[in-house]
Amino acid sequence: MSFQDPIADCLTRIRNGLMRGKVDVDVPYSKLKHELVNVLVTEGYIKSCSKDEIDGKPSLKVVLKYHNSSPVIKTLKRISKPSLRKYSASNELKSVKNGLGSYIVSTNQGLMTDADAKSKNVGGEILCEVF
Repeated sequence: MSFQDPIADCLTRIRNGLMRGKVDVDVPYSKLKHELVNVLVTEGYIKSCSKDEIDGKPSLKVVLKYHNSSPVIKTLKRISKPSLRKYSASNELKSVKNGLGSYIVSTNQGLMTDADAKSKNVGGEILCEVF
């Protein structure tokens, strides 16, 4: 199956799993999606992720995180789309919900949060917003 926007598909699978109260979701594997989910794990939005095989095809098993039976992630939104890319310099990155959320930015040093990008003084493409 071919996807036009595999990152949006990954975020939607995570959002749908959280809405349904699932323990984990499976996402088709790619290095970019694995790195994206690892940033979410590092920031504490998701419990864990691991590379898995389903029907001989690599996939990513994402274990979702809940607090008092409500999802930790309230908003997971794609910002930069294939039809309209959004780039930002490090000094132009604004905070999400007064610093409670974060942007995930694709830089020349890899994927990182907006706070990490500001501290390293690098800009890049704003992939998604997490709150």
